[in-house]
Amino acid sequence: MAGMAPVALLPAAAFVVHQLRFLLAFGGAAGSELQRTGHSYLHSLVPWIVLLIALVIGGFLRAAGRALAGQRSLPCYALSLTGLWAVCSLALVAIYVSQEFLEGLFATGHPAGLAGIFAYGGWWSIPAAIIVGFLLATLFHGARWVLDEVARRHAQRFVRSRTRAGAVRRPRDVVVPVLSPHAGGWSRGPPV
Repeated sequence: MAGMAPVALLPAAAFVVHQLRFLLAFGGAAGSELQRTGHSYLHSLVPWIVLLIALVIGGFLRAAGRALAGQRSLPCYALSLTGLWAVCSLALVAIYVSQEFLEGLFATGHPAGLAGIFAYGGWWSIPAAIIVGFLLATLFHGARWVLDEVARRHAQRFVRSRTRAGAVRRPRDVVVPVLSPHAGGWSRGPPV
């Protein structure tokens, strides 16, 4: 699950962007505006988002246990924090735009087209996505750093303990007694 954490946390981050956009645009009236424009279905998604977050936390704890054993279990990605921030922010804007477009088509009371996406304070989704994208990228980089550091330190401890055990040299000239065939009773003749 550790490798799936970025994907599993995207619905939670997209939900935060969506709710933050309404809070920034309408302040205390955000709840009534969400209700009026057909967004009441989002509250039924919250338990599933919490389940995904719990799975991600469980995956992190599993990866932390592996790191304590000196094993690295997170996939390595080559993006810098800035690159990952940009990817997360763009993904969150794309999710918001897709969600609002589909709501414009199917939700009662929701404006359609670009007006449904960026009008009525919808432009707040962009700064919200940038902020949440930064938090997401920081979370991913921080988790990767912690697990790498724990795995590196514990792997060194395991290597040191193996070299200590392997440091005891065995003598080179060990004489292993070999019994002659006569000692094993093979030299007797047939039974009488």
